[in-house]
Amino acid sequence: MDTPEFVTEPHDTYSRMRQQHSSLVPVELAPDVPATLVIGYSTAVRILNDPDHFPSDPRAWQKSIPADSPVRPMMEWYPAARYNTGAAHQRYREPSVVAIDHIDQHSILSMVERAAVPLITTFCQDGSADLVMQYAFPLVLEVLNQMCGCPADIGTRVALGMADRFDSDRVKAKQGMVDLRGALMELIALKREQPGNDVTSHLAHHPNGLDDIEVFAQLMSFYGAGFEAQRTFMANALLLILTDPRFQPDSGRNLSTTDALDEVLFDNPPMANFCTTYPRQPIQIDGVWLPADQPVLISLAACNNDPRIRGDSASSIGNRSHLAWSSGPHVCPAKDVAYRTVESAIDQLFDRVGEIRLAIRPEELVWRPGPFHRALTAMPVTFTPLRPNQVA
Repeated sequence: MDTPEFVTEPHDTYSRMRQQHSSLVPVELAPDVPATLVIGYSTAVRILNDPDHFPSDPRAWQKSIPADSPVRPMMEWYPAARYNTGAAHQRYREPSVVAIDHIDQHSILSMVERAAVPLITTFCQDGSADLVMQYAFPLVLEVLNQMCGCPADIGTRVALGMADRFDSDRVKAKQGMVDLRGALMELIALKREQPGNDVTSHLAHHPNGLDDIEVFAQLMSFYGAGFEAQRTFMANALLLILTDPRFQPDSGRNLSTTDALDEVLFDNPPMANFCTTYPRQPIQIDGVWLPADQPVLISLAACNNDPRIRGDSASSIGNRSHLAWSSGPHVCPAKDVAYRTVESAIDQLFDRVGEIRLAIRPEELVWRPGPFHRALTAMPVTFTPLRPNQVA
């Protein structure tokens, strides 16, 4: 799963997997890192809702892989809800849910607008832009920083460290983790001293009494899902809108931003392969014996497109039975916040810039390496130049 072929055409790989396997596929996440990839929808739901047999704690497994493995920074244990089950999971999830619930969803539109207008103004006169690095990346970062009470300079270091952490280059991934930790620990220290009504402060001052490392772990999960997944979610939805005739104003069926988001979460989810579990003893499922303490990774993209649940004519428009937010006790607690943020950001862009066209052929776009995400490196577009006062 670290090959260029997989990065370029993952759905072709999933199709070949189905020809040789049923719902469980032996894979390598990186050299000498074996795992099982779940490509069957019903099997994935069963695993995600059975934490007793499929816990998410990787500590026994990570003893067996090299410290410099490129996937280790994404998979190694931290004291966060994502990596734990039972009482520990509850201890960490409760503060995260409380912190997210304190985000005023009615204010998300204004947060996005405050971030979007200055960004669009920086490129509106050029008649061209890279919507990944000039729009999705900085917009999501700015909104997350507002939600977390994070100063811009710390937030930039968080974003760059998080992006490197997802990279398949082992040196880059390891350094990204170092940079990310340094930035978030600085933010936590600030909020211990100067709390506010923000995600970081609610985590740092929750009655469960999380220490700095525990707060860091929850924040890392929040920024990881919030920054990396949201900017990719936005870019993948923009790509669909710009390349699919169904979303063009002059088409016979003009679909909405919401329709695009639902379809992307089915067909091209930002976290394509994730939600890893680690059976504590050998276990049989769907006639396959899974070894103990080896990763079982859910292919959210493959499961969503399992032909056993989606016929040739099945539409994802208005259908939210996908697994892009996971399922069971680890379902994403910030899905509503993420959805509203991305939807608002896309609407702001098209409302202010108007007709936007992809500047290159879709097959010329480059996808970032790595087994976990489905993310573009850039999205060059063109449009009719605008004066800044036409944007504001």
